[in-house]
Amino acid sequence: MKYAVLIGDGMADIPMDEFGGKTVLQKANTPNMDYITKNGRAGLAITVPDGMPPGSDIANMSILGYDPKKYYSGRAPLEAASMGISLNNGDVAFRCNLITVKDDIITDYSAGHITSKEAKTLIEAVNSELNTEKIRFYPGISYRHLMVASDDVGIDAECTPPHDVIGEAKENYLPTGKDSELLCELTEASRTILEDHPVNSERVKNGKNPANYIWLWGQGYAPSFTKFEQLYGMTGSIISAVDLLKGIGIYAGLDVIEVPGATGYLDTNYSGKAEYALESLKDHDFVFVHVEAPDEAGHMGDVNAKITAIEDFDKLVVGRILEYALESDEDITILVLPDHPTPISIKTHTSNPVPFAVYSTAGIGPDPDGAAKFDEDSAKKGSFGTVYAADLVQMLIDLN
Repeated sequence: MKYAVLIGDGMADIPMDEFGGKTVLQKANTPNMDYITKNGRAGLAITVPDGMPPGSDIANMSILGYDPKKYYSGRAPLEAASMGISLNNGDVAFRCNLITVKDDIITDYSAGHITSKEAKTLIEAVNSELNTEKIRFYPGISYRHLMVASDDVGIDAECTPPHDVIGEAKENYLPTGKDSELLCELTEASRTILEDHPVNSERVKNGKNPANYIWLWGQGYAPSFTKFEQLYGMTGSIISAVDLLKGIGIYAGLDVIEVPGATGYLDTNYSGKAEYALESLKDHDFVFVHVEAPDEAGHMGDVNAKITAIEDFDKLVVGRILEYALESDEDITILVLPDHPTPISIKTHTSNPVPFAVYSTAGIGPDPDGAAKFDEDSAKKGSFGTVYAADLVQMLIDLN
């Protein structure tokens, strides 16, 4: 048996008046996810444990079969692993966004989805001016970068994700608590470096949002994972454009597969992810495919972009893998779900349970349940009921 877990990040939503009370998932045309739901079994999955923030780190860790209550230590350390940054004892990794602030209001958590090339120049300028024996900055992809502090600096500070506070005053959401004074000083000092940097001057000239501040959040120590093969007796791989997901895969001992043209944005290489996933299944038992695009559209509040991203995911990723499964002589089980909702109306994550559906060419009994479409309401009719997402991988194994 082979297993394919397909994640459309942030696909789930809430009813919208403009769609007559339907959600984005209900509005989108998703024939392949609907086929999996109608011919398989469905349910709702709790991907974010009570009391934990509804981040993609916690949600995807859960889906991969790692209980965040046991394994989670922070978002940034996972990204550090993907970037090849080793964390020593006492090192604290922080996510470092490049953001846009206008008139002291946080207006863009991604600085207009700045290019990696532009961002690298800016982060290197920040590091040149602000690094010390205890502080260093590392360039990543697009707006997503890292700061590493030694000697436990900032581990207990309270920091807020910038995508949660779009349109809010910057001063109200700066870090608080122990070591927050230093973190705030770094944030404010970054403006002096970035505001009039040639990269930003050119972006403003071209009508783009400038990356005029850094924003620190998601800090933590390096986690300790039990390897996926040891937990589940399967070899596996992970496909994602996002450092966070790659880092989870590295700690889990999965093979991280790089796909050309995978951007983590609306223009990502959907088809390439599906083809590389199928190639991976030739010598792995399990593949985890993550597509970020619906989440990015949700954060932007762009309903049309989110519908397009969901439909592209359904057609080019789910559809291709389903097509292969139906034609293959080898049994394949497919699990499809979002990691969390990212409702258009609030532009940030929630911890609501998400719909999921499972289809296996070997059959998974009992007969297909009452769920006929892949959406939030239909999943409530599924025979799985509501499950804890960290149990999903073992549940897939036990079905066959």
